[in-house]
Amino acid sequence: MRSARLDRRVRQEAKALAREAHAALAVKQGLRGRAGDLAATVADVDRALAAKDYQRVRRGLPALDALVDELVKRPDKSTTRDYIESVGAAVLIALALRAVVLEAFKIPSASMYPTLEINDHIFVNKFIYGLHIPLTSKKVLELRAPARGEVIVFAQPCTPDKDFIKRVIATAGQSVEVRCNVVHVDGQPVAHQLVAAGDACGYEDMPENTTTWLPRSCSEYVETVDGHAYHTYHNADRPAIDGRGMPPAGSAPGGGRGSSDERYVTTHVRPGDPQDFPEVDDTPPPPPSCIVGSDHVEAPDQAHGTIVVTKQHAEPCELQMHYVVPADHVFVMGDNRANSNDSRYWGSVPIKNIKGKALFIWLSYRDWTPTHWGGIRWDRIGNFVK
Repeated sequence: MRSARLDRRVRQEAKALAREAHAALAVKQGLRGRAGDLAATVADVDRALAAKDYQRVRRGLPALDALVDELVKRPDKSTTRDYIESVGAAVLIALALRAVVLEAFKIPSASMYPTLEINDHIFVNKFIYGLHIPLTSKKVLELRAPARGEVIVFAQPCTPDKDFIKRVIATAGQSVEVRCNVVHVDGQPVAHQLVAAGDACGYEDMPENTTTWLPRSCSEYVETVDGHAYHTYHNADRPAIDGRGMPPAGSAPGGGRGSSDERYVTTHVRPGDPQDFPEVDDTPPPPPSCIVGSDHVEAPDQAHGTIVVTKQHAEPCELQMHYVVPADHVFVMGDNRANSNDSRYWGSVPIKNIKGKALFIWLSYRDWTPTHWGGIRWDRIGNFVK
């Protein structure tokens, strides 16, 4: 058996060398006076192959191999071929990294201001929450689940061909309620502090499908979740509405439980905020989902969660009903709370829809062309997404 395999390898090598020799003899370039030696040697190997005399083939191979190496100049790779191979290898590596580790995304809207601005380009860690098996919704090698406060990229449940980026506010089994701009998770207000208002808070917005930048006013707060702090934007009039001034440090503006501003809630009937969630009516609303009004969009992977009433006829800023995040889902909101299309309107995000965690900004610009670099936001490049 071993002898048969050896004979087969000898035959294959001999035939390959013979082809090179015959090709060189046909054009007779660079062979000079030793062309006769090459012709005689390859003819001897050809006769041995025809007679299946592999002992004779083995004896003739070293001489034929030496003559081919000496006389037959194998073409060098061209510069173009080297370039194409290098580019091809780089593309394959980039595709592998994109499929497994990192993927680039561009921010198209103002919904994540001030954390992420329009035309920020970010890298997303696709590995941390598990890898998607191609052409399926299944994941493998899941290191951990998304945590509160993290910024994630996901396929929007109602339009899975579109990627959204938002912040995780609550995870499976937790409750969410927003009253008078204050987010409550499991009945507790998210710690927050005013840091800028009036002329000190403003940004430029470019509504989608337009090319016009528009100035917006705002108020800026810092929220803290599990020791992780991040900035959020709200309507410019929030500080004025919140108790007609900020309560002492450590209290919960807007009538949070146990706050020194509690007297404001009990002595002033304050209208609810347009961004309150769930929306209060005579009867509890249905949980948010892709089915909105007459627009019946089925999202088979999305569970709807539940609405739970906790207090009837409550003051507008008091806790009164909350939404419970379903299993294997997360509840997300944009950091620009008054200008974000998020879970308050279309429900929770299935874990299987999540593509990764936002890492850092690798490019940012207000406007940019190859001949105009003035619009690049150099101070944002390299910043980690907090």
